[in-house]
Amino acid sequence: MSKSPNQKLKLLYLARILTSQTDEEHPMTLEQIKDALLAYDVQAERKSLYDDMEGLRTFGLDVQTIKSKTTYYYIGSRDFELPELKLLVDSVQSNQFLTTKKTYTLIKKLESLCSKYEAQLMRRQVYVTNRVKTMNESIFYNVDGIHSAIAADKQITFRYYEIGVDKEKHYKHDAQRYRVSPFALLLSNENYYMIAYDAAAGILKHYRVDKMDGISVTKADRVGKDAFASIRMDEYTQHTFGMFGGEKQKVTIEFANHLAGVVMDRFGKDTAFCMVDEKHFRITADVTVSPQFFGWVFALGTDAWILAPTCVTDGMRKYLNDVSNLYK
Repeated sequence: MSKSPNQKLKLLYLARILTSQTDEEHPMTLEQIKDALLAYDVQAERKSLYDDMEGLRTFGLDVQTIKSKTTYYYIGSRDFELPELKLLVDSVQSNQFLTTKKTYTLIKKLESLCSKYEAQLMRRQVYVTNRVKTMNESIFYNVDGIHSAIAADKQITFRYYEIGVDKEKHYKHDAQRYRVSPFALLLSNENYYMIAYDAAAGILKHYRVDKMDGISVTKADRVGKDAFASIRMDEYTQHTFGMFGGEKQKVTIEFANHLAGVVMDRFGKDTAFCMVDEKHFRITADVTVSPQFFGWVFALGTDAWILAPTCVTDGMRKYLNDVSNLYK
């Protein structure tokens, strides 16, 4: 009987069967493995399978055996353990800059890194249908272009837009192309931002990656390296509320004690707490003052209030009055 063309791929199909169909809770016997190979039109004898198992172990696949009346085989350790994959799935499904289609695609790829049984355990925690997800899948190409520019130490040009009430793109600066030197990508409030140096303005700026269009890597070398090196990214993201621009100032705020964790999440664990009384503490921190900052303080209700400087307290008062006037 002539051999199947797939016979030469026996070792590869065996590896696929073991990685996709077995784990510690679901081992397979040699007879089950032989039947699985037949589905690929591959025949195998028991002795040859013993040799194949050793070959896979030598290659680096963690083929484990359970010996009782019948010997069972399964894949032990993998590149990613199940808890690690679940964590990655959570990260994928919780980010709104991923489209629903891309979310499912990425999760499906993560499922391929474990057995089909473990994949079912991951699949049950996927709830993305009713979440607000971005509709702009070009973000992946934007991220790739930005990374390429950073690696090549080159400037980029692009157009920047907002979505109008007509749900169409409206380009800023009369659709003229921006030219900047990109230095970093970061996530803030479930959005991707690019940190870049604007040579014309002489400052660092941030841009929503999903609102960038037509990114092109230029031949010009990046500028502004000293400006980027002078900032600490952790402080930059903590103090730039919602990644909206504003004037950076030292602001003193008083909080109720139960908000200590909230304050540390926002400003960092190294922030100095000055105890006011048994129920309150005070901090002074560098803050990029913006409507988003005022909104954050307002959300804490009567348990947080700005004390200084006067220009910021006045700004908070105006913010509250403007909101209040909407409901008169």
